[in-house]
Formats: sequence, C-alpha cells, structure tokens
Amino acid sequence: MWFKNLQIYRVDGWQMTSVELEALLSKRVLQTCTSMEMQSIGWVPPGIEEVSLVYARGEQLLIALGVEKKLLPASVVNQLASVRAQEMEARQGYAPGRKQKKEIKEAAYYELLSRAFAIRQKIHVWIDPVDGWFGIDNANIAKADTVAEAFLKSASAITLRRVDTTMAPASAMTGWLSGDLLPQVFSIDADSIFRSRSDKKVSISYNRQPLDEQDIARHVKDGKEVTKLALTWQDRISFMLDENLLVKRLTLQDIEKEPADSAQDRFDSDFHMMTAELKLLLPDLLDALGGEA
Repeated sequence: MWFKNLQIYRVDGWQMTSVELEALLSKRVLQTCTSMEMQSIGWVPPGIEEVSLVYARGEQLLIALGVEKKLLPASVVNQLASVRAQEMEARQGYAPGRKQKKEIKEAAYYELLSRAFAIRQKIHVWIDPVDGWFGIDNANIAKADTVAEAFLKSASAITLRRVDTTMAPASAMTGWLSGDLLPQVFSIDADSIFRSRSDKKVSISYNRQPLDEQDIARHVKDGKEVTKLALTWQDRISFMLDENLLVKRLTLQDIEKEPADSAQDRFDSDFHMMTAELKLLLPDLLDALGGEA
C-alpha cells in the first residue's frame, strides 16, 4: 500500500477513535448508481479485507472514497439523437426545430443513461491524527476536493484545509535550479518542466536530462518558471513536485522490506513503512518551501 500521488491537507480538531470514524462513514457508504444517476460516491473498505471502512495501524488511519460513474460518451448520445431526429422528420414531414432537437437530445441522454455501463474507482486517504496530516492519493485536484467535501459531510466536527506554504512552489523550484540553497536532505533529479509566465501554453519539458547553468539562465531570462521538478529525499523517496504543492510519482527507493507471509501482511508492512516515511518527508518539504503560511 504505497500512494502514487499525495495532495496534502491539514486536519484539525481530531478527537475521535477509529471506531467512531467507522460509525460516521457507515452512514454514507457507496451505493450503486440508480438508472437515472450518472455518478454515485460513498465510502468503501480501503484494505484487502473488504469489511471495515477504516483501516488502522497504530495511530495511522486509512479510508477510501468509492466513486461509481457511468460511461456515456457525448458522441453516443449525439448519434442516437440524430437517429431520433430523422425519425421525427419522417413522421411530421419537416425537420425538427431547435427546441425539439434539444428535447430529443435530452430524451436520448436519459434513454442511454438507464443502461450505461458503470465503472468504480477507489481513492485512498491517509489520516495522521497525531501530526495532523490528511493525504489524498490522487493527482486530480477536483477529485481530491470531492474527497475532502465528502469527508467533511461525514465528519462535520473536523476542520480540513489545504496546506499552503510561505514560498510558492514554482518560485522555490525556479530558485533551486538557479542556485538558491536547497536543504541537504533533498537532491534534484533529471526531470523538470519550465513554463512561460506570460503564456501558459508555452512550456519545455526535460525527461531524464539534467540541465546545465546556461540552459537554466536562458529559460529564466526568457520569463519561464519551473512548474514541475523531480526530487529525491534522503536517498529514500523520489517524487515530482508541482506548482500546486502536489506530490506525484511517489517512489520508494531501494529500502529493504521485511518478508511477508501473505498479501495482508504485505499490506500492513507497506502502510506502516509509507506512513513512517511520509511523517518525516512532509515536514522537510514544507521547511524547504519556507514553512506553512
């Protein structure tokens, strides 16, 4: 159980046990979409043992939001609407007007929605009540916000906020490549993206290609800033940091893992190691960005 991505929140006012959290989440479990629903969200078991809605190891907690969404491409709706419009034209002898076309398209949408195929996604959340971390394993900001909103609906007494830093990540990363001091616990890897400040569509990506000082100086002089930068922490965890303080591509380096007798044992061991490492990594990362705002 290793997160691939991490969106970082702070959780305040935590005064509940895992049992109490389980009771709160059980009121909003994932339900199958009805025939007229496009999407349904709710809590699902986060671990291998598909029973409990809260996985607890020591003081660290793991939960998961389930999302069931129907697949209904607009092209399919448009195709059926076109057929229905042709059928109407044949019946009435003239092409349907704008209002009729709108009604036909809406009817086609609901006709297809009732039998559309649905897929499920599970988004994991790590909660550290002791140090106040709330981490969402997803690279999409909108989806992370959906998870946070769902959690606050279930646990209304909790305060949740995105972490903000004194230094903007883009400014800090540009400075590090330009010669500003980067804490020794971090090293810069060979992946980066420069983007124009004036035209967001203009960007240059470097994949597995270290930059020399002349390249960096030229990009900065041309008005570009670093929006993504690959880093390694303590030679233990590598990741890609982006301008929104989103940690992507979390990868554990060559750290010896304890042997596991079963999939559940491996899950337990990985979760314990991940949370122990993240509890050390996150304070270092925020300190590198000037601390929390």
